[in-house]
Amino acid sequence: MAALRTPTSRLLSTIRPARSSIIARSYATVELGPMKKLGEAMSATQPPVSEKHSSTVQEPNKSENAKTKTFHVYRWSPENPTEKPKMQSYTLDLNKTGPMVLDALIRIKNEVDPTLTFRRSCREGICGSCAMNIDGVNTLACLCRIPTDTTHQTRIYPLPHTYVVKDLVPDLTQFYKQYKSIKPFLQRETKSEDGREIRQTPIDRKKLDGLYECILCACCSTSCPSYWWNSEQYLGPAVLLQSYRWLADSRDEHKAERKAMLDNNMSLYRCHTILNCSRTCPKGLNPGKAIQEIKKSMAFA
Repeated sequence: MAALRTPTSRLLSTIRPARSSIIARSYATVELGPMKKLGEAMSATQPPVSEKHSSTVQEPNKSENAKTKTFHVYRWSPENPTEKPKMQSYTLDLNKTGPMVLDALIRIKNEVDPTLTFRRSCREGICGSCAMNIDGVNTLACLCRIPTDTTHQTRIYPLPHTYVVKDLVPDLTQFYKQYKSIKPFLQRETKSEDGREIRQTPIDRKKLDGLYECILCACCSTSCPSYWWNSEQYLGPAVLLQSYRWLADSRDEHKAERKAMLDNNMSLYRCHTILNCSRTCPKGLNPGKAIQEIKKSMAFA
């Protein structure tokens, strides 16, 4: 799983064509302007400056019996476009911090460094907002427990191989455009005979288990090497799981149209069953299986 954390070099020539007016540096996107004088841009996934070259922000009001733990957090701001991304170190007393990584980040922002930026909302593993890469694994910060071993230093990055808006906030514009493209809603012309809701048998309803629970956190898609290199055309595990959710729904009447949209070399068939998606899903779903079910339905249609 270390590959989910360690950036690999992606040259400027392979940056998404839709963003040709943007220079990307180590996941971050920087608007042209002050950087025009810098000449050629550096690799789009250049590693951030190590925490060894940045100062450590200490726990405020440290007590005598403090259980101190170090967190290394990825930092980059579009307000300082010429500065390289860096790993900023923070030390926190676990006795004053909640059990989850999100609790640590909230405490850093509230009490230590208010400039730290990240997304969060429900704190219940439902909204998917706080998806990030923690110690090499894509997961939700609100569901990831802080290791109690204080000798273990936790490293927190944004989702890998995404453009970064700021700090731990990834740009998921392309991800949601792909989600929109599959028409993620019930398509049906035939009305129910009694004018009430469109009902399903318990067996048909059970087919949707393991599909509808997806919260679109993008942990699976951003862990997939096929998606890293083909994200303009390959839909990725999360979107394909959602696509199969509607293909498996007995109430939907546009299955042929949905399959036709996937019937090309890139949208579906870039999946090589690496299964990083199934291993990293914080909800315990199996996108890899859903993708194979789509392929099977296409082959035997």
